[in-house]
Amino acid sequence: MTHSDFVDPDKFFDCVHCGLCLSFCPTYVELGTEMDSPRGRIATMRSLHEGRFGLDAEVVRHLDLCLGCRACETACPSGVHYGELIEGTRSFIEQHNTRPLPERLKRRVINAIFPNPLGVRFFSFLLKTGAALGLGRLARSQKLPQPIRYWFGLLPDKETVSSATLLERYPAIGEKRYTVALLSGCVMPALFGATNQATVKVLRHNGCEVLVPRNQVCCGALLLHNGEKTAALDLARRNIEVFSKLELDALIINAAGCGAMMKEYGELFKGDPVYHDRAERLTAKMKDVAEFLGSLPLKAPTREIRAKVTYHDACHLAHGQGVREQPRALLRSIPGLQLTELQESDWCCGSAGTYNLTEPQMARRLLNRKVDNIQATEVDLVVTGNPGCLMQIRAGLQQRGLPIKAIHTVDLLAEAYEE
Repeated sequence: MTHSDFVDPDKFFDCVHCGLCLSFCPTYVELGTEMDSPRGRIATMRSLHEGRFGLDAEVVRHLDLCLGCRACETACPSGVHYGELIEGTRSFIEQHNTRPLPERLKRRVINAIFPNPLGVRFFSFLLKTGAALGLGRLARSQKLPQPIRYWFGLLPDKETVSSATLLERYPAIGEKRYTVALLSGCVMPALFGATNQATVKVLRHNGCEVLVPRNQVCCGALLLHNGEKTAALDLARRNIEVFSKLELDALIINAAGCGAMMKEYGELFKGDPVYHDRAERLTAKMKDVAEFLGSLPLKAPTREIRAKVTYHDACHLAHGQGVREQPRALLRSIPGLQLTELQESDWCCGSAGTYNLTEPQMARRLLNRKVDNIQATEVDLVVTGNPGCLMQIRAGLQQRGLPIKAIHTVDLLAEAYEE
């Protein structure tokens, strides 16, 4: 199989190499090397396609260092579909490149855990055990090497890991106005069960009957980002089958990475006679929970929450889906809450799916930059709409010993609705 089997080569020519993306790319700003910029990576991918570059370790390294944050797409005046290009190339790499054995093993473990409910539950058990033993505190031990402290720092406090299995149907509170389905996800039920419950609560308070089909599966995002496109599409097909059977006003997603992936189902199945049209119809109904609530005449929350907060734009929500103002508007609707803007709010925190596991050194640099900006706001809470960002930012705050808490947008909103 050639590179063109994974990437539409015509899309390389959308890039005019103007360089407006450079100052928006975290890896370019951190490293200052052209090969680690969107423009440089597009040139590399095009050279791979044209046979001018071989798929050697150096080429793979520069492409691996890409976060896939898609900030370059926000900056690009030519509308380059960078995310599509890098994900296609990553699939090509996994098909045609042999990584060193330790790297292969690490990626296989990651790819085995996260789309698999049993694997995620096991991962949750390990996190809870580490939290119960207080191992996260070792992140602040100056006696340990920095890489070891970083790994321990990813362990959450025991209060922040919650597991919950949702019912298949929840009636609206008051008059029913909408029927929606919720993507419960693979990570959310095991690690952020309380956030799934909060999502249901807020939707019900706003007149939604909420359906949570049991036979839904992982959205496929983590597999696609790691170059496992075939396995990702298998999961996507199953979700299309499940959700297309329901009569819905919207399909609600509370994880930014999942939403960005699922909104691309139509493009991923382009040319597929069985799934393309069904994927397009379903994609039209997909909404991030903040995006959906922001489109409603919102039932005003009544409980006062006296706190100073700032908001971190998850990359796949801001850059991938263009959802920026709606979460801020929801926060402003909560009585007593004071919202302060965060410097570089849409700058990647370094989580980027499983990037903080595969590229810990760069992830740590970006996390330090993010925490520096959060600390400067002097707030009580940092709010965001993606579980990966929450885990990463919580780790950074914990490593610094800061009293600031990180919380999902919908968790805070749910607190503001009286039962």
